[in-house]
Order: sequence, then structure tokens, then C-alpha cells
Amino acid sequence: MSELESLMSKLLEQKPELSKEEIEEQIKIKKEKIGAGYLTDQGALFLIASDYGVTLSEPLKVEMGLKDLYAGAKEISLETRVLNLSPAKQFSRKDGSPFYLRTMTVYDENSTASVKLWDEKANLPGLENLKPGDLIKIIKAYVKSDLDGSPTINIGSGSNIETTDNQSKIPTIDTITKGISELQEGQKDLVISGMIDGAITEMEFTNSRGQPGKALRMRLKGEDGSGIRVVLWGKDESSIPNMISQFAKVRLLGVKVKSGNQGLEIHGNDATIIDVEGGKEAEPIIARILSILPTENGKSMILAVDNKRNLHNISDFSNSTSICVEGDVIECMPSKIYGNSIILDDNSFVRKLDNDESIPSLSQIRTKINEIKVEGNYCIEAIILKVPERREVQTKSGESVSLSEMFVEDDTGQIWVKGWRNQARLVDKCELGEIVSITGLNAKAGLEGRIELFLSAFSKITKKN
Repeated sequence: MSELESLMSKLLEQKPELSKEEIEEQIKIKKEKIGAGYLTDQGALFLIASDYGVTLSEPLKVEMGLKDLYAGAKEISLETRVLNLSPAKQFSRKDGSPFYLRTMTVYDENSTASVKLWDEKANLPGLENLKPGDLIKIIKAYVKSDLDGSPTINIGSGSNIETTDNQSKIPTIDTITKGISELQEGQKDLVISGMIDGAITEMEFTNSRGQPGKALRMRLKGEDGSGIRVVLWGKDESSIPNMISQFAKVRLLGVKVKSGNQGLEIHGNDATIIDVEGGKEAEPIIARILSILPTENGKSMILAVDNKRNLHNISDFSNSTSICVEGDVIECMPSKIYGNSIILDDNSFVRKLDNDESIPSLSQIRTKINEIKVEGNYCIEAIILKVPERREVQTKSGESVSLSEMFVEDDTGQIWVKGWRNQARLVDKCELGEIVSITGLNAKAGLEGRIELFLSAFSKITKKN
């Protein structure tokens, strides 16, 4: 008799009003409800028994996988690999006493699971040395249901984690890594690889508990050229190197795929591991200033170009460029370089250089409309063919944001130029028939596959006489 048949017999003994066929049908329904790949027949049987108030005491064996887990299981032991590990955090119980909690994501050949390490187990010796892909044994843990209903492994006072050098069928991190083109909505606990596409920015937010937090935002590009937006909640610039080149390779461990306002997005949290090519020390940049935009908080947003015709977005927090004007060639030592995003602060320096003819001017860097390609960054000169229009657009989250747009052309073609939120005001100042020079535009695919240009924080519109 198989283990499943043995457990079913025990349930039928305690619930004689049920038939084997009815239980098999309920197993099928339970698996469909939870989702394919997350539950075995045996795991479903434990859940069904619990629904009837029956406890099946058959323990899980070491060789069983993560998809066999069920809420209520005790003293389970299994072998798995580490996907990622969060920092230990201190919380307060209702009586005010403190406790520690650390979360870890693990995986095997069939599934993934969340592991919670409580109190002294959150600071087990050797935990800080665990790396993604390390093979571990979880010993005498218990399983509870998480907020989303999925079974979560808990490491308490009687539990332990040990590393092991055993041979294993569980795939390595490299084997489970997915590219951008393979992603689908709803996937979670993923390892994703791609190339940095554009700037990496830090933002501040307030979470659901009213507490302030930070997040990193970036875009990744796949080998087929497809791009996707990334938001890593709970991460800041200390999580990444100071020097990251354009199109650097990056791997994100422990992320999920969600649907956002502009298609699929990758979301991570404070446990997500960012593995990115880069170095600790930034290198000097020599470039020509194409445009300078002062902001309300005293920062300058500068668009510059180097001798390889690469555009750079320079954020000057220290007023280092106050001696400069548009057209100047400068040498700067940034504190941070993220792709084409350059950060100048009190630890940076800037000096003006003599004119360098090898670095193109604005007129030389402009692109004709018929040469614009999706995901590129451009400067153009064109005439406005349609009166700029503003409208309010409702996002999926219910937020109402401003969008201004105008239709322009040069001697090679026509294209829409659009500005969201603060950039909408730039478009509002334009008029029909004016010839304008626009810097710092991002090209994206719009409706019906046509390319559209979008203003960025570094964009500037200059009217030509």
C-alpha cells in the first residue's frame, strides 16, 4: 500500500460517510484551487483532512519536496537551496517585548517556499555566510499558513539549519535564471538576468503602516531588446556599486512579476539580492553640456554628451556646475555613475576644459525623426503641427496624472512628443507653428506600434527664432 493510500484509509476510518471517489474528487479540486505545481495529492489530502477536523499524523520525510508542505505540519526536515536572505529585523509584541525575525526564500526542483527564522534563530551563526544556491538542511521545522494562504516554513527554538555538501538533484542558480523575454504575470521567487537600460534612481515612499522607506528604480533590457521596469522596495543606493557602466549585466534574485501602468513590471523587496557588474570607484567623465535645468530645490539637471556620442544625465546636488554654461566641455569626477546617470555631490569635482572638437555639439547630436528607434535617447529639432493639448489620465491605481502632447515634424517625418506630470508644463508653453529644439527625449512604442517621444526630467524645450 502506498503512503497516499495509507493516509486515505486513515481518513476514511474516521469519516466513513466519505467515499474514496469523493476524496479523490476533492483532491483534484484542492489542487486546482491552490495552483498547478504547488501541491501533491498527499499534500492536498492533509488539507482536506484538516477541513473535516481530522489530523493525519504521518510525518513528512526528508526526501519530500517543498510542494508537499501543508499548514500544520510539525517537525519536518528537508533539503533545499537558498534563493535569498533578508536582514534580521526587530519588532515588538503586543506586550512591548522585542523579538527578531529574518526571512529566507528557498527552492528545490519543483517549487519555492518562504522560511521565517524567529528570535535567536534569526541570528544563527553562519547565516550571514549563506550564498544563493547553497544547499542546506532544514531540521525539525513547523509549517504555518502565510497571509496569502501559502505554507511557510518556521524555524523556532527546536529547529535548526545546516549547510551540506551532499550531491543534489536541485538545480543551481544559473540553471533557474530567466531572461526578460521569459517573464509572465504572477510569477514569483524568480532569478532574472538582463542589462541595465538607462538610469538607476532612488525614490522615497511611505508604506502601508505609515513608515518612510526607500526603493530603487531601473529598467532592464533582454537579449532580444525587450525592456521591463524594475522597482526594488526597501533597497537604496548602498545595495549597488558606485560605478555601473551602461548596459552592465545584472541578476536579481527573489523577485516577482506584476502588471503595472505600462505593462509587466519586476518587483523586489529588502530580501532581493542585486548582483550587478560594477566597481566601488567612479571614473572621471569628459563631456559637453547640451542643456542645464535648475530645479526648485537648487539642484541642476544637466544633459551632456561624450566623444562617443553617449548621452549622460547629470544630477548636480552640490552646485559644482554653477560656473558652466550650455556648450561648455567639462571634466567631472562623480561620486556615483549608474549607467548614463551621473551623481555630483560634495565629494565630486568639476572643471571646465578648452573646447574639444571630438565631442559633438547639440546641432551634431540631433537625430532626424525617421532615424528614431524604440528605447533610444534623443535630441531633435522640429516644427509644431498641432496645438499642444493637456488631459488628465486615470492610472490603474486610481491616481489622476497630467499628460500634455504635441505633434511635430522635420523634413524626414512626423512624431508625437508627450510629457507626463511636471514635464506636461514644458509642452503647455509651446504654440502651433513654432520651431523648437528638444533635448533629453526617450523613445517608446505607442499605440498601433508607432514610436512616440517622451520628455524626461532632463528634457529642455528651446524655441528657435
